[in-house]
Amino acid sequence: MKAQFSVSIERIIGELGLESVYMPKEPAELLVSSAEISRPGIQFAGNYEYFDADRVQMIGKNEMAFLEQFDEPTFNERVDMLFSRCPPMVIVSRGQEIPEAMTAAAKTYGVPLLRTDDTTSSFMSALISFLNVHLAPRITRHGVLVEVYGEGLLMLGESGVGKSETAVELIKRGHRLIADDAVEIRRVSSKTLVGSAPENIRHFVELRGIGIINARRIFGMGSVKLTEKIDLIVNLEQWDSEKVYDRMGLESEMTKILGLDIPSVTIPVKPGRNLAIILEVAAMNSRQKKMGYNGAHELLRKLGMDDDIPESTVNSEWEGF
Repeated sequence: MKAQFSVSIERIIGELGLESVYMPKEPAELLVSSAEISRPGIQFAGNYEYFDADRVQMIGKNEMAFLEQFDEPTFNERVDMLFSRCPPMVIVSRGQEIPEAMTAAAKTYGVPLLRTDDTTSSFMSALISFLNVHLAPRITRHGVLVEVYGEGLLMLGESGVGKSETAVELIKRGHRLIADDAVEIRRVSSKTLVGSAPENIRHFVELRGIGIINARRIFGMGSVKLTEKIDLIVNLEQWDSEKVYDRMGLESEMTKILGLDIPSVTIPVKPGRNLAIILEVAAMNSRQKKMGYNGAHELLRKLGMDDDIPESTVNSEWEGF
């Protein structure tokens, strides 16, 4: 069964600066569980066939102007019909004056009624973006998430392989830590995964032999970041002399997380390898590939081995670079 997440109205008010007109109880106890938002114009016209009571309802100038064309009994009836469905909350935009009938209906059915001075479209965009992040499907993976040259690198591997030590070296080189040990991954869109640290362990790093350190306290505020998009997965594993590792980078390896394929690389670990430098190069190479350039492809072209380039990996944007 798919997990259902929710966010409190108190948090929405704090994030988006809403004015509370009527609140049936403490906003921290009232939850929103759908990232979808509706403008109930067609409902005010009397059609509730496809009405979703879990959606936040947004009333802008168009909806209010449509209501005002009715006489008072019809106006009250149409407002009452909406609030009787008990949506999680109703928001009136552009700082419009809220009719008494609307406030009365909110009190009758216990529906939170709020107001914003923002335009309808801009506020809806901000609210949808906020809800998409906080209600996104999520999982927690054992690993380390760092930002290197603007790329989010998720390091995975067995305990003791050197993930945290590599993260500290990257921080010393000017990059930023997002999460150590436990990475909370959210699917915020059909193409994007965002990682963060659970709040109770945020900024802490475990180093065997040293113990727990606070990266923000030791290295400063510039060494940490709250969230980052996951651009590349780096699988760290102990060097296996029997295994053949990719030395060209022609084929793109992918790892599926929450239904999305994320580019990934496997890096063998053994004494003498500077993992921090290798990850810096991996981050820069990942950016180049996204822009359409692949160093292995260019080398094969220079050697006259174009037929060995997989067609599925060719991008002409940097052709002739």
